[in-house]
Amino acid sequence: MTASGPLPTLLVIPTGIGCELGGYAGDGLPAARLLAAASSCLITHPNVMNAASLYWSDRRIHYVEGWALDRFAAGELALAPRASQRVGVLLDAGIEPELVLRHRQVIDACRASLGLPIGPVLSSELPLGVNLQQGASGSSWGTIERPDVLLRAGEQLVAAGATAIAVVARFPEDPESEALAAYRAGSGVDALAGAEAVISHLLVRHLGIPCAHAPALLPLPLDPALDPRAAAEELGHTFLPCVLVGLSRAPDLVPLVDSAMRGTAPMLHAAQLGAVVAPAGALGGAAVLACAERGIPLISVANPCLLEVTAEALGLAAIPASSYAEAAGMVLALREGIDPAALTRQLAGSA
Repeated sequence: MTASGPLPTLLVIPTGIGCELGGYAGDGLPAARLLAAASSCLITHPNVMNAASLYWSDRRIHYVEGWALDRFAAGELALAPRASQRVGVLLDAGIEPELVLRHRQVIDACRASLGLPIGPVLSSELPLGVNLQQGASGSSWGTIERPDVLLRAGEQLVAAGATAIAVVARFPEDPESEALAAYRAGSGVDALAGAEAVISHLLVRHLGIPCAHAPALLPLPLDPALDPRAAAEELGHTFLPCVLVGLSRAPDLVPLVDSAMRGTAPMLHAAQLGAVVAPAGALGGAAVLACAERGIPLISVANPCLLEVTAEALGLAAIPASSYAEAAGMVLALREGIDPAALTRQLAGSA
């Protein structure tokens, strides 16, 4: 008796739109772990995996920045798994000296305790100038005043031997804001997520290597009513550990025109995808639409968020799932060659 082969599966939980599951501090990780077990090959993005001081390393999970994930789904990039990346670290010149020291200690700890190859580490020539914004829907986004400084620093890290980059930027903060209070109580939107995505998108598009971001913030006062989904962000002084671990095994991003030159090295292509899993109200992203256009089975999960971009609104065929546990069952069914429709008792007749 032989086991079924892996079913490469794409998991998307968009950032900054207040998803009930996956909209907080790495609270999408349990869903990712289950889907990785069901598929044996899961491709997902830092918003799902990053839990500040907490992380989960699984060779079945491929950690791919959001812009690169979109390009992969569109068939423009292949993913080449590798044993490790050398992670260069960029520290924003706007970070206070004590916070810089905290982040340098994280780097030292990850070298000493986890054995991660990290370096070089450099500071930007000027503060990056991150600004936070909120859209009309309530979703978060942001801007960076000095993208030129960011990109030059990234180029310097690559020239010095980095094969992946972790960015630590100083983010504005308002400990008394209503939005932060709502987020800590489990009813708000991650106000940092949209700006974080801008930073990583810029670097990945410019350099073509894995990148991810960790915000630099001062510790908040203890809150005895803190929602468990936000708790991971308040365990320590930094968000950097999960980023370093994620990037340490991130796959190389290989333009499709170059993938044939890699010889027999194993690579993942969009044509191999067997399923894409996304929140039922957030199906309008580039990755999901590219997969739908290719006919890849779309599993839409009941996961409330600020958006209502549904399969019905877009005219897409989707397999509904009431939870990520049910979605994992659907992935396993597809992997075993079972029609998911056969698992319900609303089968359409053949006549």
